[in-house]
Amino acid sequence: MHAPAHAPPCRGQPSQSRRPPHPARPVAAIPPAPPVRLARVNTDTTYDLFVVGSGFFGLTVAERMAEQLGKRVLVVERRDHIGGNAYSEAEPETGIEVHKYGAHLFHTSNERVWEYVNRFTDFTGYQHRVFAMHKGTAYQFPMGLGLITQFFGKYYSPDDARALIKEQAAEIDADAAANMEEKAISLIGRPLYEAFVRDYTAKQWQTDPKNLPASNITRLPVRYTFNNRYFNDAYEGLPVEGYTKWLENMADHELIDVVTDTDWFDVRDELRAASPDAPVVYTGPLDRYFDYSEGQLGWRTLDFETEVLPTGDFQGTPVMNYNDAEVPYTRIHEFRHFHPERGEYPADKTVIMKEYSRFAEGSDEPYYPINTPDDRDMLAKYRERAAAEARDNKVLFGGRLGTYQYLDMHMAIASALTMVDNKLVPYFTEGAALEQERGH
Repeated sequence: MHAPAHAPPCRGQPSQSRRPPHPARPVAAIPPAPPVRLARVNTDTTYDLFVVGSGFFGLTVAERMAEQLGKRVLVVERRDHIGGNAYSEAEPETGIEVHKYGAHLFHTSNERVWEYVNRFTDFTGYQHRVFAMHKGTAYQFPMGLGLITQFFGKYYSPDDARALIKEQAAEIDADAAANMEEKAISLIGRPLYEAFVRDYTAKQWQTDPKNLPASNITRLPVRYTFNNRYFNDAYEGLPVEGYTKWLENMADHELIDVVTDTDWFDVRDELRAASPDAPVVYTGPLDRYFDYSEGQLGWRTLDFETEVLPTGDFQGTPVMNYNDAEVPYTRIHEFRHFHPERGEYPADKTVIMKEYSRFAEGSDEPYYPINTPDDRDMLAKYRERAAAEARDNKVLFGGRLGTYQYLDMHMAIASALTMVDNKLVPYFTEGAALEQERGH
């Protein structure tokens, strides 16, 4: 489904402050520098709001405050580029757009989010589909009639497939499951569990599922149709000119300044002294903000190996999961397949990325919250401190890292819009006190 052209600014929003659109450029070109980037922190400027982090949550807040309320915003980014984990860049040898921190697929059923993101980018009609490699055979994924027919070697009608899974799952009572393995078998049966869940889960968590709690899963969905679209949302696609261009368009406002290669904690005191009335929206790690005073929250991280291969097509699909234990990586991304409309990609080369999962340590980039009972206890304490920080120092916490929640891109954007509506707009227009959202 192709998106409409860029939507006009909402009624009542000042549109004169946004720069004219950039002229079209070849989509395979390496993205240019962000439109606003400061060489250093400038304390001569008085800001109305500081945003720490330039991922989708942070840039949504910054853009709305600048465009909707005419506030001057400084975005402080630790990395040398904007965009957080959604950042993409053209691989120099091939020009193929690579998602540096793993594949990002945009999808949503939220009408407001879809309308909002279309202000900054058009979308292709891409629909994500995944295959799962098991013992040398690529199976349709997620689990559905296609996979069941392949795996069991005969056609099953929807009713027959339901009966098959029910019979195989009856081996273990779900209420009596003592660990994750038993819980999974009680949901989908042993054959599918051993082929597609056991080893993949062990690679993701570096732990045998027998040693993981049953509470780690509540359901393993099986589709009783041949529909193998990975997502079921109403809207889906990839940004026509890439993620970085989309994110740059969000930051492209005369009231937004962006400084990269800068740790907020190195400049916080200086900036807040220069703009003492400016609130802060912090999207970095929650535990780091409080100097790990309640302990270090657990995360899984990802490692990537990127290769340029001398072939025009390595695997014939964007993402291939590798479910067997003897393969150390969890999946391979082949980025040319995300944009088949880009005819300028070379016919004799391709770019693949192997993905490995492990527990985060030290300076590793956090990706997925582990959320053990100890983590939840720590999180409750950090949330109390975050609530006090909002009241006492006008600091709000948001985004995946700032709330210790896994958020898809559309969820991060929706959460940011909610913070703007419920916290920042009342603060700036009515003088309302800032309070951290409950549960965040």
